[in-house]
Amino acid sequence: MAEPGSMEPETRDCSPGVAAAVMAPQHLFRALVSAQWVAEALRAPRAGQPLQLLDASWYLPKLGRDARREFDERHIPGAAFFDIDQCSDRTSPYDHMLPSAAHFAEYVGHLGVGASTHVVVYDASDQGLYAAPRVWWMFRVFGHRAVSLLDGGLRNWLRQGLPLSSDKSRLVPAEFRAELDPAFIKTYEDIKENIESRRFQVVDARAAGRFRGTEPEPRDGIEPGHIPGTVNIPFMDFLTKEGLEKSPEEIHRLFQDKKVDLSQPLVATCGSGVTACHVALGAYLCGKPDVAVYDGSWVEWYMRAKPEEVISEGRGKTR
Repeated sequence: MAEPGSMEPETRDCSPGVAAAVMAPQHLFRALVSAQWVAEALRAPRAGQPLQLLDASWYLPKLGRDARREFDERHIPGAAFFDIDQCSDRTSPYDHMLPSAAHFAEYVGHLGVGASTHVVVYDASDQGLYAAPRVWWMFRVFGHRAVSLLDGGLRNWLRQGLPLSSDKSRLVPAEFRAELDPAFIKTYEDIKENIESRRFQVVDARAAGRFRGTEPEPRDGIEPGHIPGTVNIPFMDFLTKEGLEKSPEEIHRLFQDKKVDLSQPLVATCGSGVTACHVALGAYLCGKPDVAVYDGSWVEWYMRAKPEEVISEGRGKTR
């Protein structure tokens, strides 16, 4: 990562040792930027590559937090609010499923994101990053390479004593062209077929109790448990206690400990497709940029699967 104040180009190679263990080293756009880097970029904007900050805060309803109201009260100067429920397929019975390419292009264009924009996504969660990796992943699904996450989110920004604003950002609409890459997405049918074929590994990012079936799901009518053959790496395992992303070496060991082979195809899942993107981010930081997400995740699986396809130490699915 560039030193604070450095305005070097945002690309970097992944850690050479980790990349060698995973695949041939690649030149990947930098997934993480520091709070100091963002503060400097706001003070001294780079010519030729506009920067747009997006606050992608989103919370489960049971937390009782209003992400939009909190954004209006305080945000990083110049940031726009990205609503993952609004920028979604509103016809789906499942939460915040991917929108069409046209919908995404129109939505982010209104937020001032164009073809040359460097997008930096953050959220205001207690964890450091929670929903922001979902938006990082969405931009990549729709073909925008120049997207990063603010390491540690608003939590770390505040700890650094950096400025906040309640002003309404002056957004200049831009033209954004989106083209969906289907390689980044898995469907219910893909996951169901994979139970027998084992064409790809599946990692579930939910908390261990939800995965095992011993702790409740946050959504009414959905019992905990997991898809047959999946491995559990809770998304919080990718973060330090300060809410920063762990190093590529630490993340690679996480995968190794769960016998996940980063040289082989990998798919991420969770409750509704949000924290699964932490798995995609972790793999990306290890030099593997091709992790797909099961967009419907556990909610869709539980609602559509047969009882024997819901693995649980608890109630499971009875009908």
